[in-house]
Amino acid sequence: MGAGTRALMRVVLDTNVLLSALISPHGPPDTIYRAWRAARFEIVTSMAQLDELRRASRYPKFKAILQPHRVGAMVNNLQRALVLEHLPTDIETADPFDAFLLAMAVAGDADYLVTGDMRAGLLQRGHIGRTRIVPPTLFCAEGLCRCTP
Repeated sequence: MGAGTRALMRVVLDTNVLLSALISPHGPPDTIYRAWRAARFEIVTSMAQLDELRRASRYPKFKAILQPHRVGAMVNNLQRALVLEHLPTDIETADPFDAFLLAMAVAGDADYLVTGDMRAGLLQRGHIGRTRIVPPTLFCAEGLCRCTP
């Protein structure tokens, strides 16, 4: 598929949004995840993010509340998304742990980067290139995560 022939909006979901979708059913992150599963938009992810999701799900604070089979199912589902193998390394950000999210947004030509991380400065940044950076509640409020056609 060449440039300009995209049928669906592209979205990068911060790992914290994916984990929140598993932890809290029916909240905005879960609504966003279900909308993607219903093919409302395309998720842009990367091998780095899939590794981070697996790793973070095993942190002590999550281990007690996340069911491993649900994390595994999410990782398997995300492997059917637009998975980027190589990311740009020249992205500047206040938090080096967020550089890969911004790199995914740029490399995947994403329309949105959705993050729940208030402290890292991504939301304050507001955008990278053409990608808007928004919290899950705003993404849903704009009608972007409806699950019904």
